[in-house]
Amino acid sequence: DDGSWKTVWLARDPDVLDTWFSSALWPFSTLGWPDQTKELERFYPTSCLVTGFDIIFFWVARMMMSGVHFMKEVPFRDVYIHGLVLDEKGQKMSKTKGNVMDPLELIDVYGADALRFTLAAMTAQGRNVRLSKQRVEGYRNFATKLWNAARFAEMNECRRTAGFDPKTTKATVNRWIAGETERAAKAVTTAIEAYKFNEAAGAIYEFIWGTLCDWYLELTKPILAGSDDAAKAETRAMTAWVLDRALALLHPFMPFITEELWAKTGETGAARTSLLALAEW
Repeated sequence: DDGSWKTVWLARDPDVLDTWFSSALWPFSTLGWPDQTKELERFYPTSCLVTGFDIIFFWVARMMMSGVHFMKEVPFRDVYIHGLVLDEKGQKMSKTKGNVMDPLELIDVYGADALRFTLAAMTAQGRNVRLSKQRVEGYRNFATKLWNAARFAEMNECRRTAGFDPKTTKATVNRWIAGETERAAKAVTTAIEAYKFNEAAGAIYEFIWGTLCDWYLELTKPILAGSDDAAKAETRAMTAWVLDRALALLHPFMPFITEELWAKTGETGAARTSLLALAEW
């Protein structure tokens, strides 16, 4: 030692929490705790935590312990543990590999709805997501298909009718689509409640692209072009009703295009009472 080194004493700041312990307080510290605020009463405990599997011990376990200790109640009952978003070859994205897909760039090209739907459709429980531009492009085409279906309905004067009851329809094709719509609603709802988002996305995709567009709209063209005024009126009302239900079921996955179409289709027919985001499920 030539005397050029000096002894420096380092001490931990006594008023700073370790990052994982400070984040463990997140479920209640953000709501005004330790004060008993109305926000704390309303939002603690929450229902579900969504997280990656790599921080279960660092974060999730600490939140549980902190909640039990300070709040005498766990902060959540369900934990949804998702996989990682990988490239299309199953490799982790990294700048050194040059395989990173910037979500903002994907949104600029394909739209936020298409990217959001892609991730939901590929998020199977217990599996990582292998993201590819081709999949995102495919779901952008799905959004276009929905838009065109709404345009078809508009061109054929399919307006929402106040008090319309699908159970009163007489045409076989209209009774059939009413049943298929209810089946789709049940499938999507059941899957969402079970956190099986890929199954929910798949169910609404199949209903809109396959059942609604490829079958129902094609089967109703002769009716809409025919001379039976009663059948045309019924089919127009049913088409508008089915489109409404389709927009509601798709909204969690594609919120932007569905909200836009909800507003556009609300310009005629029975008045809307709320945004789609606030409408009944």
